[in-house]
Amino acid sequence: MLILCTNDDGYLARGLKVLSEAAQPLGEVHVVAPDREQSATSHSLTMHVPIRARSVGERTHSVSGTPTDCVFLAMQELLPRRPDFVLSGVNHGMNMGEDVLYSGTVSAAMEATVFGVPSIALSYAGRDADHLEGYGELLARLLPQLVRPDAFPRETLLNVNLPPIDPRDVKGVQVTRLGRRVFSDSFMKGTDPSGRPYYWIGGGTVEWAAEEGTDFHAVDAGYVSVTPLHLDLTNHALIQGVAGWGLTV
Repeated sequence: MLILCTNDDGYLARGLKVLSEAAQPLGEVHVVAPDREQSATSHSLTMHVPIRARSVGERTHSVSGTPTDCVFLAMQELLPRRPDFVLSGVNHGMNMGEDVLYSGTVSAAMEATVFGVPSIALSYAGRDADHLEGYGELLARLLPQLVRPDAFPRETLLNVNLPPIDPRDVKGVQVTRLGRRVFSDSFMKGTDPSGRPYYWIGGGTVEWAAEEGTDFHAVDAGYVSVTPLHLDLTNHALIQGVAGWGLTV
């Protein structure tokens, strides 16, 4: 089995090293990852400047682009053949609820799904990486249960979040739905020394709607959450309802 590992924290990130090492028993592992931090780049492709890829080790390339670029180039050029599976992560920080809309980690897995390749996004739901490197053994046990190319659902990726605790204290795995979050004070306006206004997005506080069955509830309780995500964003339940509005042009 040929496995592609990527991320949005850069090819030198500790989480990527943990993931690629845990995947080694599953087959031939290749790493294609950004050459620098690319968090919150979502599903963006680099369209207006050239992208460069360079070999930085055995079966390892760094790319001067987004996580989506990395998967695209790996599929089209850098790998000896199309991979059987794509693993994205382990991200240094949670990717739950609406995070999946902004996350480069999740978007890399989504790009693989667009190509028809089964994929999993993995994130460590902590502000620091104190326990991240200790998750290697747990991932080595979990990945064979998830990396099932012949049985993996079509047009679906799995979004996995690891709780920010000692892996020995993890209670188990829960299959979940996405939670909801609300940011407060995550926008700041200021003035630079030249008197020009600037705007800073990020920071502030986050509140979660952590109902039972959500990814946040599972992680907060000490479980690994596994959330199936589907490429089809259509609200099928509303198709007939909106059709009943009698829209005309």
